[in-house]
Amino acid sequence: MASSRFSGVLQLTDLDDFIGPSQECIKPIPIEKPSGPRTGAKIRIQDDGAYIQETNGREEKLKKVEISLTDCLACSGCITSAESVLITQQSHEEVMKVIRENNAHKASSNENTKTIVLSLAIQPVLSLGAKFALSHEQVVAKLCGFFKRLGVDLVLDVGIAHCFSLVELENEFLDRFLSGGGPLFTSECPGWVCYAEKSHGEFILPYISRVKSPQQVMGSLIKTHLAEKLGVHPSHIYHVTLMPCYDKKLEASRADFYNEELGYRDVDCVITAVELEVLLANELATTTLQEEKDGILDWPWDEHNPHRMLLVNGTGSGGYAHNVLSHAIRQLCPGESPVVEFKPLRNPDIREATFTCGDVTLRFCIANGFRNIQNLIQKLKRKRLPYDFIEIMACPSGCLNGGAQIRNEKVASPKETALELETILCDLAKSEPRENATLEHLYKAWLGGKSTDKGKHMLNTSYHNIPKNNIALNVKW
Repeated sequence: MASSRFSGVLQLTDLDDFIGPSQECIKPIPIEKPSGPRTGAKIRIQDDGAYIQETNGREEKLKKVEISLTDCLACSGCITSAESVLITQQSHEEVMKVIRENNAHKASSNENTKTIVLSLAIQPVLSLGAKFALSHEQVVAKLCGFFKRLGVDLVLDVGIAHCFSLVELENEFLDRFLSGGGPLFTSECPGWVCYAEKSHGEFILPYISRVKSPQQVMGSLIKTHLAEKLGVHPSHIYHVTLMPCYDKKLEASRADFYNEELGYRDVDCVITAVELEVLLANELATTTLQEEKDGILDWPWDEHNPHRMLLVNGTGSGGYAHNVLSHAIRQLCPGESPVVEFKPLRNPDIREATFTCGDVTLRFCIANGFRNIQNLIQKLKRKRLPYDFIEIMACPSGCLNGGAQIRNEKVASPKETALELETILCDLAKSEPRENATLEHLYKAWLGGKSTDKGKHMLNTSYHNIPKNNIALNVKW
């Protein structure tokens, strides 16, 4: 114990950065009591694994119990274990099934034909590039060509949604800081959000940003702006995202991102880097995937703009702390040239930066992994948290080390791979800085501006306290 670098609170627990399912992950099933005399029942298992119940000479095939991601979100028994939860509509098999059915509809001019849209995040693109020794431009070109030949109609870049999220987050932080509203935690990581809702509820929720993650902002843009541009109903667009994390499937399944009135989800399916690797079956490294003329991004749905990925400087998790701090310095300290540098503290997964100008002091923090997250929350509860803004990611080393990123056998540890990818990403972002003029134009053209109801609806969401289940299995011995 004496050698531990963590607080006494953590020393009393077995908290780890990766949390798997346990006996607490249950789904209560109502059992109907039969009427009439009870003579007992027998259950036998058939050769195909089906369960048959025999009661009074009658046979009945018992239904299988399935746990969906919606059930996982509603249960407070665990923190997040989407990797091990039964996922019926969140897999690459489901994507291929939809594509095959849609191609058949196209061939027969069926009215049920959908527009299939794939949105790419930069982290899995870099992960694939590291695996097959390709640049991110080559990976994007090959993926575009591959998916369009399969039957995907548009391949887009999540970067535009990421930039919109950053603009909204920058404004949210300034409003909170100037009003003295206390620290602001990012909400981009669904693993962290699940943990906050289930474990700390009403205490932590007021401190969590209401800005949607880039994945969900992209979903809103596609199911509103793009649907209007194409002249189709949002439910006639099937939106797939490529993400570095299984928990993004959990995020896409939230009830908050389902339009019950019109019957559609902002993101219909999430696939990950490891699933895509299976789907491609090493074809990225062969001549099968050519960088053909259709191998370009359809971003941002305007032929007058360059076909490239929008990259943001900062960490491999999105650069939230870097960009919000830089923006705050420019707004609160005019004339200053911000040089943002985050220095590691007790471990590389928790870093901080402080900037002072006159009577203004800004303290920012980057925290990755549940150990560091728990430490920060305990400090907040004791009113000893010194930060104004905290960028939080559940995975150690952040999104580039997401649970669904491809592991490089040639590198000693996943963290080393994440560090290499972050260096590549930062160099790319510096060479192609964020174009604020272009973003402002698109912001107004697509959302109507920052203060409109449409813009707020498409960029903001809410989070909820999930009460703890009072069941015996929740007792910690």
